[in-house]
Amino acid sequence: MPFPKNFIHISHPRYLEHDTGFSEHPEVAERLEEIKRRLQTLTGPGRVISREPAGPASQDWILKIHSEDYLLRFEETALSGLSHFGHPDNQLGYDTYEIALLAAGAGLTGIDLAEKERAAVIFCSVRPPGHHAEKAMALGFCFLNNVAIAARYWQEQHQRQRIAIIDFDAHHGNGIQAAFEESPEVFYLSLHEHPTFSFPGTGFAEEHGTGRGRGTTLNLPLLPGAGDAQVEKAFSRHIEPALADFQPDALIIAAGFDGHRLDEMSGLAYSSNLYRFLGQRLTALAAHHCQGRMVSILEGGYHLPSLGESFSEYCSGLWQSP
Repeated sequence: MPFPKNFIHISHPRYLEHDTGFSEHPEVAERLEEIKRRLQTLTGPGRVISREPAGPASQDWILKIHSEDYLLRFEETALSGLSHFGHPDNQLGYDTYEIALLAAGAGLTGIDLAEKERAAVIFCSVRPPGHHAEKAMALGFCFLNNVAIAARYWQEQHQRQRIAIIDFDAHHGNGIQAAFEESPEVFYLSLHEHPTFSFPGTGFAEEHGTGRGRGTTLNLPLLPGAGDAQVEKAFSRHIEPALADFQPDALIIAAGFDGHRLDEMSGLAYSSNLYRFLGQRLTALAAHHCQGRMVSILEGGYHLPSLGESFSEYCSGLWQSP
């Protein structure tokens, strides 16, 4: 498969309006502005960047993952003028509920495009992030689980039943795992800092899923200080064999960049170059197992210079021929 000619970047200007309140909150609008600036450096001969606006996810799709009571509480909290939802980390403003619907909708927009343009790289730059949000709980800056909603959409809207989710954010995606831990048709693989040392305290190696879903969860926790070599080893020893066994129809990437050694949100020590490696290997996996059907959705990454550089490296890796 030749390298994809078209890069589709999905975002929305309203993401910048999500208000996280106090100045020291790490999840800020400047994160997406840094990514937008870096996009300008990715163009080149034979490379085209298309920009697509995200549409809002309908409540029907949100309810595949979250409870109706939770959605009502979330909307009421935003409209009431309160500054946070459930925990002070979860800062929000009057418009946050509507913006979260747009964030959840980006993955759906990306999936529709992936079904039409299999040779395209698709990256969704969204905020608020999503992988910590559970059925009825906001957590870790997350309100709606963007990746989990996208997985259900790909299954039911496009009949791609076997979905693999690879989450390389520095923190375990407890909300994604909780959504699918009993599902035999969604494989969740998370590479993260060991939960003994890191928020949210979930994602131990012995967590493999439950019931019919036993065996479709794979957690690969890394000790603080782990860097590129440990991730590269995990790919060859665990990630590639796991995907070969599962044989996915489509691949969703929870793309968090907070494992960078300059990002204080974790104790991991990744270099920017590691993200190029991740992009290359994930592109190869998607080409080999699911005809290139892959969508990446932004999660963490809070040190602005390293976020921008890591994003650029990751996208360059995605664009490179497998």
